[in-house]
Amino acid sequence: MNTTTTVNACETCAIYNAAQLKKLGINVDNADFVVALAGNPNTGKSTVFNALTGLRQHTGNWPGKTVTRAEGGFSYQSKNFRLIDLPGTYSLLSTSQDEQVARDFILFGQPDVTIIVVDASRLERNLNMALQVLEITDKAVLCLNLMDEARRHGIEIDVRSLSKKLGIPVIAASARNGDGISELIQTTYEVATGQIHCKPHKINSLSADIQSAVDTLSRKIQKEYPGLPNTRWIAMRLLDGDENVLNALKNNEFQLTT
Repeated sequence: MNTTTTVNACETCAIYNAAQLKKLGINVDNADFVVALAGNPNTGKSTVFNALTGLRQHTGNWPGKTVTRAEGGFSYQSKNFRLIDLPGTYSLLSTSQDEQVARDFILFGQPDVTIIVVDASRLERNLNMALQVLEITDKAVLCLNLMDEARRHGIEIDVRSLSKKLGIPVIAASARNGDGISELIQTTYEVATGQIHCKPHKINSLSADIQSAVDTLSRKIQKEYPGLPNTRWIAMRLLDGDENVLNALKNNEFQLTT
């Protein structure tokens, strides 16, 4: 049974007024763009979600799943954004129900932008998940959250170099303080509207034989399912024997209900 939670944000606080941000509450049926929020557990992902939606959110379960979902919305530059908070996971290999929900939404729901939230103080541990997301979608923003914690531990991160290596925008933030939220919103808008073109890093460690098999299968998938943007990743999962992806292809689940 779905439940609804609404908390009024303080309209005079810095977070609320940042970047011309307007909280929409839970009525985001007419959204111009859908944004997914992904990341490991304990990265402050929920805090980022709350900073973007002003704690105005709808909670319930994913269709046919016992996994909790939360969604909310905001508007920026006269565009409405629907924000879907995916389950926190360490992987997208679909070994658990949480992973399957997160993976399937990014893959078949095809959000306009995926915000990947990572813990800046544990960046190396979090990048595995980020790289998996970038194998699925080209439209992503990395939110380098908990920067205050990283600084407290004497950790310095070259945000520009990290962005260049990943091939996507990277925004330094401390969501609990509202730091970086304005930049995150603006960058998400620019990726969604095509003003920023992402060229994410792809895994290049495949052997020649496997790469050839991936390319061949990817072309066949493209021919069978025109317009599907992530056939390389699907091909790799099929070659790895992922039955969930195989069943999704058979059942034509490319437009996952959002």
